[in-house]
Amino acid sequence: MTAAAAPHPLLTAPVASTLARLAAPNLMGMLATTAVSIAETAYIGRLGREPLAAAALVLPLIMLMGMMSGGAMAGGVASSISRALGAGDTERAETLARHGALIALAGGLVFTIALSLFGAPLFHLLGGRGEILRLATLYGGVAFSVSIAVWLINVLAAVLRASGDMVRPSIVMICGAVLQMVVGGSLCFGWGPAPRLGLVGVALGQALTTILSLTIFIVLLRAKDARVRLRFGGPLHRWAFDDILQVGLPALLSPVQTVGAILILTAIAARFGPETLAGYGIGSRLEFLLVPIAFAVGVAALPMVGLAIGAGDVARARRVAWTAGGMGGLGLGSIGIVLALWPQLWVSVFTQDPGVSAAAQLYLRFAGPAFIFFGVNLALYFASQGAGRILGPLLAGTLRLVVIAVGGWLLVRADAPDWTLFALVAAGMVTAGTATAAFVAATPWGPRGRPSLP
Repeated sequence: MTAAAAPHPLLTAPVASTLARLAAPNLMGMLATTAVSIAETAYIGRLGREPLAAAALVLPLIMLMGMMSGGAMAGGVASSISRALGAGDTERAETLARHGALIALAGGLVFTIALSLFGAPLFHLLGGRGEILRLATLYGGVAFSVSIAVWLINVLAAVLRASGDMVRPSIVMICGAVLQMVVGGSLCFGWGPAPRLGLVGVALGQALTTILSLTIFIVLLRAKDARVRLRFGGPLHRWAFDDILQVGLPALLSPVQTVGAILILTAIAARFGPETLAGYGIGSRLEFLLVPIAFAVGVAALPMVGLAIGAGDVARARRVAWTAGGMGGLGLGSIGIVLALWPQLWVSVFTQDPGVSAAAQLYLRFAGPAFIFFGVNLALYFASQGAGRILGPLLAGTLRLVVIAVGGWLLVRADAPDWTLFALVAAGMVTAGTATAAFVAATPWGPRGRPSLP
């Protein structure tokens, strides 16, 4: 076992200022990713309704893969490695990095095989027909051909972040975002010498950028000066898989909860009529744009918590977690309250229709103040991953899903007015944030038993 010469600097650095410093590059990287999504939607929108509809069928699966690999399994990898580094065990951390890469290979292969075999039937089940189904199958085939690379990128980025390196993963994300927008647009519309490939060109831009980004991450982690090196050789250990999967595997439930809540709320909104549905869509879009703020803070907190747990400093780990929760809640809550008071700042960007505008403003007046709980929930979720104690936040997510499902059923049965739907959205956020905080406070944190390396 190789012990570090000195404690990791994140074990003694000031908590709040260090969290802010680590979160900043993460936020920039996430915003770059959001910009890519907006740009590609604009590209596809110019191609017409059928390509736009085809992309809409594929997008939820792409998002699901991203959340499972980048939020769930990558969190498990970062948690296990940061705890090993906190204990001064670099050899263990490198063993875990290698096993994390193998898990990523398996996860990506599952997505590739599943979408190759069942992509077309699934898109048909979701409503794709004719040309839309054909385009969705083509687009999905190209996008999911690099599923293994997507999983590896997210896991290898987590290896870097676990050691406290937030800058280089974010630089790769930002440069990749710029390249993806340029290459995707060129292949979509035939800019310069590039062929005009339409929707497939956008997917090829994603695939080519993914492969290049993966190459860069491998080079970074194979470098001799890497704090945690990615070593390809060596035996497999069950304890390493267990250490990662005890956090990463149950965390896969979180994306399912998120998607389930969205589907239920969308179905309920549709029952209230097109104006309410459109208003809900405008309001909920804000949630997705605010996620990077809490995500950036949470991902910064994860290694700080893991390092402290590995070093046996549970008090510091909790201080980091509560500070991150406060920062996430303050960031999202401030924006939510401003838009609850002046909803037109957001709504007028998307619609001038009086009915839709009224519904969207109503959404923000109810949900806006609850964004503070949304931010607390997300930040504490990642902090709990760092501690290796993910059950509480998952139970909180389940409670939110139950509140939304049962509350929605009661609203539909009672033929309630549309404002009750938006109150239900707020109630779900409050439930998740409050329950997560309560579970974190009640759950004992401390170093898990660590088997010795052979």
